[in-house]
Amino acid sequence: MRIAVVALGKIGLPLALQFADRGHDVIGVDVNAAAVETINAGIEPFPGEAHLQEKLTAALAAGRLRATTDYAEAIPGADAVVVVVPLFVDEVTAEPEFGWMDQATASLAAHLTPGTLVSYETTLPVGTTRGRFAPAIERLSGLTEGEDFHVVFSPERVYSGRIFADLRKYPKLIGALSDEGGRRAREFYDAVLEFDVRPDLARANGVWDLGSAEAAEMAKLAETTYRDVNIGLANQFALYAADNGIDVYEVIEACNSQVFSHIHRPGIAVGGHCIPVYPKLYLSTDPDADIVRTARELNESMPARLVERAAEMLGSLSGLRTVVLGAAYRGGVKETAFSGVFPTVEALRARGAEVAVHDPLYTDEELRRLGFEPYHLGDAVDVAILQTDHADYRELEPAQLPGISLLVDGRAATDAERWVGVPRLVVGRG
Repeated sequence: MRIAVVALGKIGLPLALQFADRGHDVIGVDVNAAAVETINAGIEPFPGEAHLQEKLTAALAAGRLRATTDYAEAIPGADAVVVVVPLFVDEVTAEPEFGWMDQATASLAAHLTPGTLVSYETTLPVGTTRGRFAPAIERLSGLTEGEDFHVVFSPERVYSGRIFADLRKYPKLIGALSDEGGRRAREFYDAVLEFDVRPDLARANGVWDLGSAEAAEMAKLAETTYRDVNIGLANQFALYAADNGIDVYEVIEACNSQVFSHIHRPGIAVGGHCIPVYPKLYLSTDPDADIVRTARELNESMPARLVERAAEMLGSLSGLRTVVLGAAYRGGVKETAFSGVFPTVEALRARGAEVAVHDPLYTDEELRRLGFEPYHLGDAVDVAILQTDHADYRELEPAQLPGISLLVDGRAATDAERWVGVPRLVVGRG
């Protein structure tokens, strides 16, 4: 097949390489000219994704992949177009911002040719595929969905760092706008993916047709919103446990020894492109979902809550030298999307603290571009707040933070034996 992938980011490029690896000819289109040039030069644009470089090298050598900024080069004649353009949420209104996706949809529609399957993999509010994008393509292309082309929603379900493994591990969900679109989508994904045997699943691993785009849209939102609500519950338990001299991690371990309990871990922040965003996409079409809203609000409040507790322990943070350990939203990933570093720094500054940030994955200049003053281990400091569970921080010792009078461990990642004699506030431990 000839396949076009729209947006060659951290999901789009691995998808394009997966398709090429299965023997198909892939053209990736992206508005970022620098990224296109990097990819065509055979250089992975974002290190850290397992097997990305080797698959990029192989695809280019086989002539199975090329990148372009020109939709007119990528879209005409494609058997399938896969769209993975980011969808953002307005920070003030919490409403979806469709600008980039609308633009991408208009660009592909202007060059769409009959017979093409268009698959949206970007996570969307329920009803968006049928109510927004399919009509837009029809209007701008002059073609008819269900006759001249077919639209399907098929959410990506992968985790940065292990995308190629996840593509094999999890069923590929699809939801089309017509029976014929569903058939075409099943054939397409069967041809571009391979699946691990999963005896734990109720039915065979593979392409799962949920019968409608709306069901597939909801499935992606539900599985991610579940995680946010679960973490919110864990954080609620953690706050209570800390107030009552209880170790919440022992409680959670005990609970999860029973097959029906799956309590997640509490923490200072929930970051990344998915968990902080998708509950808001769900709420955009189900505003009565109070349990979802409450969990999101609690999770967003955790950085300020821990900073407040630090201030209570020390009397004040005004004028104190503080360092936030970790700019990344999670350990081992060089990405700051919705990272807890931002609200943590904001809460510290609001209390008059002098704030610096350390992260082993970022250079001083990169931290400055994010708006932070860089910190170097070994520099004098009064308070440290561990925000990211980088492996480096698990062996952190007081000698690396000379003068420290309080460690706030927002991830329960540090070793208590290394911190004997230094006050240590751990989320969820009394």
